[in-house]
Formats: sequence, C-alpha cells, structure tokens
Amino acid sequence: MILASLLFALLAAVLHVYIFTMESITWSRPATWKRFSITSQADAETTRAMAYNQGFYNLFLAAGALAGTGAVALGHTPVGWTLIFSSCGSMLLAALVLALSGRKYLRAAAMQGATPLLAVLFGVLGLLTA
Repeated sequence: MILASLLFALLAAVLHVYIFTMESITWSRPATWKRFSITSQADAETTRAMAYNQGFYNLFLAAGALAGTGAVALGHTPVGWTLIFSSCGSMLLAALVLALSGRKYLRAAAMQGATPLLAVLFGVLGLLTA
C-alpha cells in the first residue's frame, strides 16, 4: 500500500508539472488554450496572467508531493507523509472544486483528482496496516 501511495503521489506530481507547463509556459499557443476552452488568441492573452499564476500553484503542489515522496523514501516519514497528504489533499480538493464548477469540467476534474485520491487512500490504508 505504501509503495502504491508513493507511486500515485509521483504520478500526481508529474501531472501537475505538466499542467504548470501548459498554464505558465505554453498558454499563448493555440493548442494549449484550446484545451482550456479558450476561444481566441485575444482571450488567451487576456487570461494569461491568471493562467500563469494558476500554473505556479500547480507547480508548488507538485513540489510538495515530490518532496514528500523523497522524504518518505529517505526514512523521514512524518515530514514526508505530511507533505504528501497536504499536497495531494489540496490537489484532490481543487479537483472537487473544478467538478463543482460545471458538467463540462467533470472529465478534467476526474483526471486531476484520480491520482492524488489514490495516493491519499493507499497512504492512509498503508499507514493503518503497518
């Protein structure tokens, strides 16, 4: 269970680094802004600062999950699990907010929330049975 939790925390982090890349680096490219239902280059430019900020939010969540995974792997389990549960819990709650924002966001919310949910569930189960 612990290994599965760490794997899902890593996958959640990788996904959030990818989201960071889209929101903070490639936002102005049509292929990127169309993925976020932006309908024009002008609208992409208008929302660029918001997306840039949101991208860093995702990067910081990924950093917490990566640091937590590394800490657990190095034997610093209280710090590591705190970082994993905090980062993945925040990812999961953000996915819930996205899902509640409208039906058109359900697929994105499921993709964003699945790996942190599994990281938290397997982590809790693994720690309870250890």
